[in-house]
Amino acid sequence: MTSTCETYIEELLPLSLLTFSTYVNTLGRVDRMPKALPVIDMSAPVCCAPVAAAPVDDAAALEVALRLKAIADPARVKLLSLLLTSPLGEENGGDLAAAVGLSESTVSHHLGQLRKAGLVDSERRGMNTIHRARRDALSALCTVLDPNCCS
Repeated sequence: MTSTCETYIEELLPLSLLTFSTYVNTLGRVDRMPKALPVIDMSAPVCCAPVAAAPVDDAAALEVALRLKAIADPARVKLLSLLLTSPLGEENGGDLAAAVGLSESTVSHHLGQLRKAGLVDSERRGMNTIHRARRDALSALCTVLDPNCCS
C-alpha cells in the first residue's frame, strides 16, 4: 500500500515546473484575493441589546463574537481573573507573566488582544505598563449574553 505522500510524488514527478505551479495554485487557490475582514471599533462600549430580547442583527452579532473570541483563550481568562481579583485592581505585565507562568512577551500579546477588544485598559508608568480589566465592558458583555434578561 502506498502512502498519500508517495501518491502525490508519483502524480507530480512528470509535471513541468509551470504545470506544478498551476497545480499548487489550483490546490491552494493562491490566485484568489483574500476576503477582506470587516472593520469594527472594538474600543467602543458593547452596545447591543441582550440576545434574548430580540434577534440580533449581523453587525451586533459580529461585535459580540469578536469580543468573545478575544476571551476564548485559557491564558486570557486567567489574566482577566488576575486583574479582576487584584487588590489594587491593576497589575503590571511582569507580575502577570510570573503569575500565569508565561513570558512577558506572550502576556503582552494576550493583553494586547484584550485591549483591542476593549476589555482591558493599559497605562504606561515609567518603565512599567499597568493593566486594568474594564469591568464596565465585561459587565455589558455579560448583560448581552444573559438569557434571563427579558423573562
